[in-house]
Amino acid sequence: MHFWVGSLCYNLDENRRLRFPKGVIAISDIITVFEDMGNQIPDKSWMLYLLEIFSREDIPAELNLICQFDNQNYFEAIFGGVNRYRFKQVLPIIGHSYLRQIIMNSLKQSIIYILEDQNTKQIERFDLWLDSGFIFETQSHFTGIEWWNRVNNFPYPIRYHVEISRLMYGLSDNSLDLESLIYRPYNALVPNSERSGIENYPISFYNARLNIDGCICFNVKSGSCKTGLNYISKGI
Repeated sequence: MHFWVGSLCYNLDENRRLRFPKGVIAISDIITVFEDMGNQIPDKSWMLYLLEIFSREDIPAELNLICQFDNQNYFEAIFGGVNRYRFKQVLPIIGHSYLRQIIMNSLKQSIIYILEDQNTKQIERFDLWLDSGFIFETQSHFTGIEWWNRVNNFPYPIRYHVEISRLMYGLSDNSLDLESLIYRPYNALVPNSERSGIENYPISFYNARLNIDGCICFNVKSGSCKTGLNYISKGI
C-alpha cells in the first residue's frame, strides 16, 4: 500500500490568499540527516523523504532520499513515478546536509537533478532529456514523507531523523540560460496527504520556524500526527 503525508508550499498574496508562485522553473531544499533511528521497514518495502514538483499536467519530478528494507539508503531522481537515476557518488551520511535542486529547462527540453553534499562540497548531477510533448509549466511543490508497504496496510516508523531547511522556488534570471536562477523562499505550508483514512501517521513534524535566511525550516522524527505541517510565517 501507498501512503504520504506532508505539506504543499505556497505564498500568501496581498489579500492573504494562498498562491503557488508564477513562473517557477526550479525548487530546492536542504535535507540534514541527524540520526538513524533503526530499520523497521517491512520486507520488500521502502520509504522516501520527498522533494517533489508537479507540472501543469500533474506529472511529478522528484529528488528523494530513499530508505529500503534491506538497508540500501540512497538518493534517486524520479520522473512520472519511474526511477531514472540512482546517485552513486553522493550518499546519505549521518551528520551531513544535502542541497537538492530540480530545474526544468524548456530550452534544452530537460529536467536537471542536482545533489550537493554540503559537508564535502561534492556535487552529482543528472540530466533527464524529454520529448517535445512535455509542458514545462509547474503548479505545486510538495515536501514530506512517502511510504510503500508491500506487507501490510499501514505506514511504519521512519528510518531517519532529518531537518528540512531552505525550502525555496527558483525563477529564471536569464531567458537565454534557464540554469541562471533567482531563488526565493515560501512563506506558507499547507497540510496534504493521500486521505486514505489513516488516523495517525507514525511521524512528527515539529519545530517549524524561519531560519536566519528567511526560509521555512522544520524537523521530521518518529512520533504521531494526523496531518502534515500547517505553517504561516510570522509577520505575513
